Amino acid sequence: MDDLIAFLRARLDEDEQTARATADEYGPAWTADNQMESVRSSTGADVVDEPYTPRHHIARHDPARVLAEVDAKRRILDVYEEVMTKFTESWSPMVPYDRLAGTVSSLRRTLEFLALPYADHPDYRDEWRP
Repeated sequence: MDDLIAFLRARLDEDEQTARATADEYGPAWTADNQMESVRSSTGADVVDEPYTPRHHIARHDPARVLAEVDAKRRILDVYEEVMTKFTESWSPMVPYDRLAGTVSSLRRTLEFLALPYADHPDYRDEWRP
C-alpha cells in the first residue's frame, strides 16, 4: 500500500473514532440556536456552553458530518487504489494507456489535497504537499 494512502486511512480512522465517541456521548447531530448562545445535540444535551465559542461552526461539524466526510474520503481512496491496480497490473488495450495514466495522476493529486489538512501531523511528509 502506498504510504500516502496508509497515512490518510490512519487519519480517517482517528477522525471516525473521535466522531463516534463524541456521538455516543452527545448524539450525532447538533444544532445552534438562532442567537448562537448554545449548541444542542439530537439528544437535547447542551454541547457547548462556553462564552465566545464559534457555536455555528461547531454545530455544522457534528459527528454525523464528520462521519459522512470520512466515508466520502475513503471512497476516493478506494477509487484511487482500484485505478492503480488496473494501471500497475496488466493494462488492457480497451483503456488507452495515456487516459489511465492521466486518471492516476489526477487522483494522486486529489489524495495530496485530502492529506493537506493533516499537514501538522508528525507522520505527514512534505513530499505530499501539492
